[in-house]
Amino acid sequence: MSEEVKLLGVWGSPFSRRVELALRLKGVPYDYIEEDLLNKSSLLLESNPVCKQVPVLIHGEKTVVESLIIIEYIEDTWSTAYSLLRKDPIERAQARFLTKFIDEKCLPAVWRSCWSQGEAQKNFMEESKKNLRILEDELKGKKFFGGESIGLPDLAANFLTIWTDVLQEIAGICVTSEEKHPILWNWSQEFLKCDAVGKCTPDRQNLLAMFQAQKGAKMNKSP
Repeated sequence: MSEEVKLLGVWGSPFSRRVELALRLKGVPYDYIEEDLLNKSSLLLESNPVCKQVPVLIHGEKTVVESLIIIEYIEDTWSTAYSLLRKDPIERAQARFLTKFIDEKCLPAVWRSCWSQGEAQKNFMEESKKNLRILEDELKGKKFFGGESIGLPDLAANFLTIWTDVLQEIAGICVTSEEKHPILWNWSQEFLKCDAVGKCTPDRQNLLAMFQAQKGAKMNKSP
């Protein structure tokens, strides 16, 4: 496919970064365009008029939105040596189910654990504990969720690496750690070792500063 590829994203967003990682793993050349969500560009507003959010993939004259939908589009559009999904239909279905579980159950619970307080925080931390245990079971005997190479569920779970680590530090809690979830921790270390992942992972100190600023702004708005 020779049409130009552009990715609209935000450097600190795990959703933008998971799409960027998919492009790198597949070997697809692309131009990255950093967006300011407080001052959204006309290109972003025209490309995603419904949600007005990143990431957005522009492929020639075609536009695709929502990170996991974009990743499946990338997988379906570029046939390269690297595959994010297995060929077997049942394995593809299982990977999609696990991806949905990670994206809709695991990540929201961890996020809310770090941004809530009191009883609500306790409930979200308990929910996170159960969900992360399920992920541990899925990873037993595996390097990555799909086996020996990074696949769709691993991209969905990228938030459970540096983003979760930084948010836990800011919140002063421990949702996951090497001691609590050793299998998941080993997965995160293997994931971060990948050269393509390193190029799609933000600097920790910059990410820490960004989330600290967000927390400060949120507290200043509180009555």
